[in-house]
Amino acid sequence: MDKIVVKGGASLHGSVEISGMKNAALPIIYACALVEDKCIIENVPDVRDVALSLNILKEMGATVTSVGKNAVEIDCTELRCGTSRPELVRKIRASYYLLGSEFGRFGRSTVAYPGGCDFGGRPIDQHVKGFEYLGAKVNVDCDMVEIESEHGPVGANIFFDFVTVGATINVMLAAVLAEGTTVIENAAREPHIVDLANFLNTCGARISGAGTDVIKIKGVNNLHGCTYAIIPDMIEAGTYMIAAAATGGCVRLTNVIPKHLECVSSKIEETGAIVDEYDDSVVVTGKDTVRKANVKTRPYPGFPTDMQPQMATLLCLADGVSCVTEGVYEKRFRYVAELQKMGAAINVDGRSAVIEGGKPLHGASVEAVDLRAGVAMIIAGLCAEGTTEISQIHLIERGYDDVVGKLKSLGADIEKVSYPD
Repeated sequence: MDKIVVKGGASLHGSVEISGMKNAALPIIYACALVEDKCIIENVPDVRDVALSLNILKEMGATVTSVGKNAVEIDCTELRCGTSRPELVRKIRASYYLLGSEFGRFGRSTVAYPGGCDFGGRPIDQHVKGFEYLGAKVNVDCDMVEIESEHGPVGANIFFDFVTVGATINVMLAAVLAEGTTVIENAAREPHIVDLANFLNTCGARISGAGTDVIKIKGVNNLHGCTYAIIPDMIEAGTYMIAAAATGGCVRLTNVIPKHLECVSSKIEETGAIVDEYDDSVVVTGKDTVRKANVKTRPYPGFPTDMQPQMATLLCLADGVSCVTEGVYEKRFRYVAELQKMGAAINVDGRSAVIEGGKPLHGASVEAVDLRAGVAMIIAGLCAEGTTEISQIHLIERGYDDVVGKLKSLGADIEKVSYPD
């Protein structure tokens, strides 16, 4: 069993380079299944979810080759539809992007029901709605999702019942090779939606409106290969920003897009830290005192749900009472029990958590209950008195590229340790 061991008390100082965005890399990797050609993807983060996704494509007949640091060549010319291995697919949520890609290219799809972190109800009903509007018959059970269509996807107008990143991406994937024009209304606006559209357009797709709530896709006959670089990871960047603020340190983050970080920067500044923005970097300077703040997660450009556990950890150090409200997922507060082991005073009521700040945190044995919660435990360990041991760290490694190495370079006393099972 691997654990991350953190000794608290050190403030973070120095510079850290932010990796490519996991949430952009994954849909782009699966989008390569639409292309009967070679695609070179650059700035790919070295995380488990990416490695797993590349392995899924390889087992389906794709050729995947490393072509340099954080760059991979993907050739899906010989991809075999409906051959993804269920055991792999069920390990990752993003595997459901195979549905859109297979439907778009082959007019049919068979993929095991996806896995991923448990945040409560994460249905795929809006995905199904989109596929059905595009002319598919969809069968969903607890194990498999099957899509059938006699003539492949046909353009349609689709209005989502609520903003959904996954369904927006899946319909985009299904529609780029469809006959006619597809219009997605109430579409998600996240930066990785824009990144996917830019990648597909570079391959010859005709997508407009990405980044707004109305996306228009004019179907094309085929896509060609390209070379494309993934955008920086705004969630990884936000995590190190909060770590700097929580430890009272000063950290420069390079390879970032400050515009993507505005909502996180604003909330960190509300707690008293200073955020200085430059062209492709930001500098976060923490202060001795953390001020209280109220946070509600919302779809982009609101405060991201993937930054909620990290922000709640920072507010445990605040002078006063803060409230964190989860506006996206219903079960995102499972990590609270782990922070309470470290002395945090948090009361959860439904989708809200009231945090009584200023209670000293102490080291403890805690668990990473999901990806972002796991890295929140690291931040808590950096600020706690004593030693914190974090288990289930494979969840952290799903989405953070060399988190231990990067934090060590900033002065953290942190190690990855292997214990007998």
